Amino acid sequence: MEVSRLAVERAITTMWDHYSEPLSLDEIADTAVLSKFYFSRVFRSLTGTSPGRFLTAIRLYSAKNLLLETSQSVTDISYQVGYNSLGTFTTRFTRSVGVSPTRFRSLSHSGLPPLPRFETDAGRRSGAVQGTVVLPPSSTPLRVYVGAFGSPIVEGMPVSCDILESPAYGCRVLKYQLSGVPVGQWYVRAAAVAVRWVDVDPRPWARYPLLVGAGKPIAVRADQNVNLRIPMRAVDKTDLPILLALPELDNRLLPEPNPAPQRAPETAAR
Repeated sequence: MEVSRLAVERAITTMWDHYSEPLSLDEIADTAVLSKFYFSRVFRSLTGTSPGRFLTAIRLYSAKNLLLETSQSVTDISYQVGYNSLGTFTTRFTRSVGVSPTRFRSLSHSGLPPLPRFETDAGRRSGAVQGTVVLPPSSTPLRVYVGAFGSPIVEGMPVSCDILESPAYGCRVLKYQLSGVPVGQWYVRAAAVAVRWVDVDPRPWARYPLLVGAGKPIAVRADQNVNLRIPMRAVDKTDLPILLALPELDNRLLPEPNPAPQRAPETAAR
């Protein structure tokens, strides 16, 4: 299996290096030195999605960065990340990120409005998901985003979301609550970013996930609570880029750094 993983990682590196080009499944499989059909099966088993969907995620994630970090037009960015149609790019970006490319850029300074606690609509059957996020030992304070999605890919807006704060050296087991989750099958995903001023760029959109976590698929039933534990781990190459507009557009203030100790004023000599 280790050989297969290395082959998939080679293919993913090719995708990152050449996402602007019209890569075919045959070309990607060739870089993995595997047959197309075996490659597709192994790729899905390791990443949870197909090579084509992974490539699309890379393209849209790259577009997010270009929208935030450059002044290029949306049209130019769509071509730069491998799309031949502005309409197709805009549709896929909006569906995957949750806002249009133009809106995403305009929110880069003001940030997304606070995500509401999702409440059950009258007559809408729903339940709740609750549990713990388990973080590995670290001295870095983290902000953890937990959401329920309709697929293994973290894209669009979650049907319910919770945002947690983990202090440095403090509790590394955090409780979350996702309310108003519609009846059906859902995938709970979590991502954590560092929030220490001395370690990261203070601009929210310049912070990238350090840890990710996934629970098993869950079935939500009306008026029932599902308990789910989510272990977190370091991001690796086989993880799909996060297409959700968070954490880049989370404009909540970072914790202020601890002020330097101040010396007491000296008493003037009499």
